[in-house]
Amino acid sequence: MNSVAIKIIFQVFGGLGLFLYGMKIMSDGLEQSAGNKMEKIIEALTQNKFFGVVVGAFVTMIIQSSSATTVMVVGFVNAGIMTLTQSIGIIMGANIGTTFTAQLVAFDLAAIAPIAIGIGVMIKLFSKNEKVAQYAEILIGFGILFFGMDVMKDAMKPLREYQGFIDLLSSFGSGGFMNILSAVFTGFAITAIIQSSSATTVILVALASQGLLPIEAAFPIVLGSNIGTCVTAMLSSIGASKNAKRAAMIHLIFNVTGVVIFIVFFRTLTINIVKGLSDQPERQLANAHTLFNVTNTIMLLPFSGLIIKLVEKFIPETGDEKCKYSELKYLDDRLLETPSIAMVQVLKEILHLGNVTTKSLNASKEAILGKEKILAKNVFSLEKRINVISNLIVKYMYEFSGRDISSEQRKIIEGYFGTVSDLERIGDHCDNIAEVAIFKYSNNVSFSDSAIEEIEFMYERVTKSYLQALDSISTGSITTARAILEREGEIDMLEKKLRKKHIQRLNEGKCGPSAGIVFLDILSNLERIADHASNIAFTVIEKNE
Repeated sequence: MNSVAIKIIFQVFGGLGLFLYGMKIMSDGLEQSAGNKMEKIIEALTQNKFFGVVVGAFVTMIIQSSSATTVMVVGFVNAGIMTLTQSIGIIMGANIGTTFTAQLVAFDLAAIAPIAIGIGVMIKLFSKNEKVAQYAEILIGFGILFFGMDVMKDAMKPLREYQGFIDLLSSFGSGGFMNILSAVFTGFAITAIIQSSSATTVILVALASQGLLPIEAAFPIVLGSNIGTCVTAMLSSIGASKNAKRAAMIHLIFNVTGVVIFIVFFRTLTINIVKGLSDQPERQLANAHTLFNVTNTIMLLPFSGLIIKLVEKFIPETGDEKCKYSELKYLDDRLLETPSIAMVQVLKEILHLGNVTTKSLNASKEAILGKEKILAKNVFSLEKRINVISNLIVKYMYEFSGRDISSEQRKIIEGYFGTVSDLERIGDHCDNIAEVAIFKYSNNVSFSDSAIEEIEFMYERVTKSYLQALDSISTGSITTARAILEREGEIDMLEKKLRKKHIQRLNEGKCGPSAGIVFLDILSNLERIADHASNIAFTVIEKNE
């Protein structure tokens, strides 16, 4: 290999690195600035597959990677919060969204790249506003992206002197079946190795801009890259649920089917259309990429139900899968790649933990006022679930904290750590009450009617505060959180009042010492539960103020 070839390889490698780094910075800035919109869009997901196409296209335009979107969808399906019917529209839309990158780099904007970098850096260095800094990152990424593109274009100029290389590329578009197949495989292999169809597209655009890659040769390579982008999602589905594997296979079947249809029926027609739209080879390539993905979606979307049935034949459901139970409902490691969406899922999982803790609180009341030990054992079982869920959420949040997230997201996640701890401690106090219930059963302890009424009233006040705490987590309502803090003083006074009344009953001989110990333990644990509800309220107020 001569020095010229080595220089070309290094320059292309460096240019590609700059392009990918610029795309990462730009997509991170876009994602952070559009984070709330992405949350609302994901929240609004319905069974409407046409809306799913729009969602998939939009999210992919933001994160600049159809592979990342599909991996995220696999995560949603694996977590059980998205059905295959919902996922198929998003997967198809992701293919459309990824063509945005091809359209963008087909423009010759290298001249303004240094200006964009300069302005972006100046804004980021001197602006203290985080939102403005995010926009600055978009500018910096945009500039680096096109600077890397320009480096690759310059690196490929000498290749115009190598007739053998030109003949090799031209052979891809000669029309022979094996040549077309070779071109498709080339696109597949490059994308599978780089794990980015956008990177493959930008290399092709750089070649096309130097007149080295006519559209006849470029188009089958682009088709192959659409199959190669499925590799990331397929790898991501390893070890996931069968439904997640089905989502990844839907992506593969959809893209392979589209490629086969276009090679057999629409290859010549597509080439003629894009030639009619533009004389520039790089613009022809970008338009062909877009035309393929839009047309493929229009063609195959009506058959999405059939595709799902086909995938379910390939990966059938088993009896074990139907009975499988997962403690976590909303979290999946794949979602960490999109922090704004992972944040939403963490909140949902915390509310799920809260619902399990609600069951434990209700079960503890039944245990202490009931007459069967099995009621206390229900609390013990729920406590184990609470511990497992809270530990898994904390582990997930540690992973999240290690990602490149905004200061606002970091502040929110720090508050969530405290909230999870409070919910777990509430579960511990419910467990303590169940232990007291066991003591009550074993020692035949009974309460007077007035003691039972007081316990029920204390439970009512504490439960109200706790449920309002969950509501304030969900809605972010400061009004609700403040109501909890106001009631906290009332509960403290109530606990002291009931304690005093019970001691009076003890002195009057209306109840025995064992009943007194049990009663006071119940009051103490319920008062501590109210304290933890107040802690949650403080966190909500701090977060929203």
